[in-house]
Amino acid sequence: MSTQENKVTFSRRNFLRASALAGGGIMIGFNLFTACKPNVEPSVDVENLNFNDFNAFIKISDEGYVTIYSPNPEIGQGVKTTMPMIVAEELDIDWDKVHVVQAPLDTKSYKRQLAGGSQSIRQGWTALRQTGATAKQMLINAAAVKWGVDATTCSASKGVITNANGDKLGYGDVVKEAVALEIPENVTLKKPSEFSIIGKNATNVDVDKIVTGKPLFGLDYKEEGMVYAAVVRPPSFGEELVSFDALEAKKVAGVIDVITIGEKARNFIESGKNNWTFKLTKSDKVVVIAENTWAAIKGAKAIKAMWKPSSQLEDTKLHDEKLVSLLDGNKFDIRREDGNVSKAFSEADKVIERTYHSPFLPHNCMEPMNFFANVTSDKVHLVGPVQTPEFAAQVASEMLGRGLEQVHVEMTRMGGGFGRRLYGDFVYEALEIADKIKKPIKMVSTREEDITAGIYRPAIKYRIAASIKDGKVTGYHLKEAAINDNMYGLIPHFFPAGCIPNYKVSTVNYKSNISTGAWRAPYTNFLGYAEQSFFDELAAELNQDPVQLRLELLENVKNTEDKRIEYSGKRMQDAIRLVAEKGGWGKARDGVYQGFSAYYSHNTHVAELAEVELKDGVPVVTKVVVGVDCGIVVNPTGAVNQVQGGVLDGIGHAMYGDFTFDNGKPSHKNFDTYRLIRMNETPKVEVHFVQNELSPTGLGEPGLPPAGGAVANAIFKALNKRLYKQPFFKELNTEEEKIIG
Repeated sequence: MSTQENKVTFSRRNFLRASALAGGGIMIGFNLFTACKPNVEPSVDVENLNFNDFNAFIKISDEGYVTIYSPNPEIGQGVKTTMPMIVAEELDIDWDKVHVVQAPLDTKSYKRQLAGGSQSIRQGWTALRQTGATAKQMLINAAAVKWGVDATTCSASKGVITNANGDKLGYGDVVKEAVALEIPENVTLKKPSEFSIIGKNATNVDVDKIVTGKPLFGLDYKEEGMVYAAVVRPPSFGEELVSFDALEAKKVAGVIDVITIGEKARNFIESGKNNWTFKLTKSDKVVVIAENTWAAIKGAKAIKAMWKPSSQLEDTKLHDEKLVSLLDGNKFDIRREDGNVSKAFSEADKVIERTYHSPFLPHNCMEPMNFFANVTSDKVHLVGPVQTPEFAAQVASEMLGRGLEQVHVEMTRMGGGFGRRLYGDFVYEALEIADKIKKPIKMVSTREEDITAGIYRPAIKYRIAASIKDGKVTGYHLKEAAINDNMYGLIPHFFPAGCIPNYKVSTVNYKSNISTGAWRAPYTNFLGYAEQSFFDELAAELNQDPVQLRLELLENVKNTEDKRIEYSGKRMQDAIRLVAEKGGWGKARDGVYQGFSAYYSHNTHVAELAEVELKDGVPVVTKVVVGVDCGIVVNPTGAVNQVQGGVLDGIGHAMYGDFTFDNGKPSHKNFDTYRLIRMNETPKVEVHFVQNELSPTGLGEPGLPPAGGAVANAIFKALNKRLYKQPFFKELNTEEEKIIG
C-alpha cells in the first residue's frame, strides 16, 4: 500500500460526519488502574484535569491526557476497547494517557449508535482512522504555527510533536490553539506496517470495574427517590389479561402500589409504526411497584391473574407439523434461481435430499432484562442496557407524544445481548410505568420472567437437495420453512451460490403468536450446520475428501463477475487451508475423529475442525481448531475471545439447546431444566487468523455458524451416524449427562 493510497481528502463537514460513522465514533479506552487489585487509585485523577473539547468525541487536557466519549453500546463484544485502538493508532497518542467515558444517545454527533450484526469495526474502520489522523494533523498544525515553521517539517508520535530542529511540544501544549484551526483537507493514514497499537494485545477497558464489582450494568443503576417495578406478563403467548386480584400482593412489606399498563403500547401498535425492533404486545400487564427489588418480585408472585387466549394457543408439535407441511408444499418465495434446477435433477445420475430440524432457543443473557425510566414535564430520562438506543428514543417519543429532543437515553454496559436487547419491549414497559406513576422507576425481571417472556430464535426446518452427474454436483435446491420470518430470511448469495451452475433458494413462513427475532448470528446460526453437514454427505457420495470438495467448488467463484455474491472464494479457501494445516486434517491419532466445516457470515470467512473422542461409547468434543479471515486483527486478545465464545456457544446449543411450547406456554423457566453447556464440557478452542492487510470485518458472530456442522461431521466419523436434528443429544439417543466435552 503506497503513501498516496493512504491520502485522504477531508473537509470540515466530512470530518464531523466521518467521526460519527457507523458504529462508531471515537471510542478510545485505557485501563488506568491496576487489574484485580482492590483500593488502587488511578495514577492520574482524570476527573479533575482541565480538558478542552476537541470535537464531539475527543477531549484533550493541558497535561496531554485524552478522554474519549464512546457512543456505541458495549455488550461484551469489545468495541469499547477495540474501536479506541483504531483512533489511538492514527492519533499517535500514548495508550497510557487515554481514558474512556460512555456517551449518551446523541443522534446529532454520532451515527449508528447501536450494537448488532458484528458491524461496528467493519463500518467504523475508515472513519475512525480518518478522525484520529485528522485530529493529529490539527495538533501538528497548531505546533507549527506556534514555532513559526512549515507543518510539513513536523511530526507526531505518542502525543509529542517534534520539528526539524528537535524542538518538542506535547499535545496538551497546543490543544487550545488546535481546536481553533481549520480542519485539514488532506490527511495521511498509516500503512499497516507502521501500526504500533493495532495488532497488539489490549486489556478490556472495563476489566477492573467488572472484577471488583463497580457499577457498570443496568442492574447497578440507581437514582434518588427511585422505586422498583416487577411486571406480571401473560403466562402463554397469545393470552390477554381478563382480571387480577392484588390483595395478597399489597400485603407484602415494601409494596407501594399495583397498577396495569398496556394502553400506550396498544395505541402504538395500532398506529402502524411498530416494527421488528420493538416487539410490543397488546395485552394489559399487571405491575407491582415497591421500595426494593425483593418486595416487587415477591409481590408480583402473589398476584392472582386470569387470562384468556386471543387466538389459538400453539405448541411445538403443531409447529413441527406446519413446517413439514410447508416444505412439502409449493408456496415458496424464490430468493435466488440460477440455471435450471429441475432439469439438472431430472438428468442426474443421483439426487440426494435431506431435511434438518432446529428448535426455538432463548437468549439466556446473564443479566436479565431491566431498565430505568423517569418521565417529567420537561424530560423523558431512560437509562439501561439496550442495543438500539436510537430506536428506543423514537418509540418513547411516539408513545408519549413528546418531542424527540425531550427524550434522553443513557447506555449502561450489558450483561449479554446476543440479539435480545435489540428489542425494546423492556424499555417501553419501564417507560409506560414511569409515565403512569410519575416517579423514577427501575423495571426488573427475574430469570424465570426473562426466559418465559423472551424473544426466541425461531424454529426452522431446512430441506436441501443436490444432483450429481458424472461425478460433479450439478444442481442444488435449498428450502427454508421458518416460524415467523427468521429475521431476514435466508441469505441466498452466500456459499454455495456461484459454485454450482443450477442453484435455487426458496423460503416460506408460518406466522405464530410466539415472539421471535434475532439470535446470535441470525439466519446463519442453524443454516451453517445444515449446509455443512449436507456437504459432507455429498463428499461421501462423490468419494471425495470433504475439504477438497469445498476447495474445488470455491474455484468457481474466485473470479466471478456476479455482483450478488457476498463472499470471497479465495478468502474462504485461505481460511480452509489454514485450519486444515493447523488442525492436522487427516492426521489425527487413533481414537480421535475429525469433522470439518466452513462458513461465511457477517462479512467474515471461518473454517473449523472439530475433534471428537469416544468415552464409554459417548462422543466427546475435545478440541476445535479455527481458521479466520477477518482482515486486519485490531486487538488479538479480544478477537480470540470473540471467536472462542462463538464456537462454544455454537457447540453448546447444537448439543443441548432445546426449547418447546405447550399451548403457547414455554416449557422451561430456569437453568435447572433448560440445558446449557457446562464448564467441564467445553473443549479446547485454538484460533488462527489469516494474515493480510484487508479492512477488518465482524467477529462477534461468525465463529458460531460453522461449529455445529464441524461437530456433527466428527460425530459421524466416530459413530457412523448422521445428525439431522438439534439438539444432538436427543438424536444420539443417549443419556444427556454422559455427553460431556
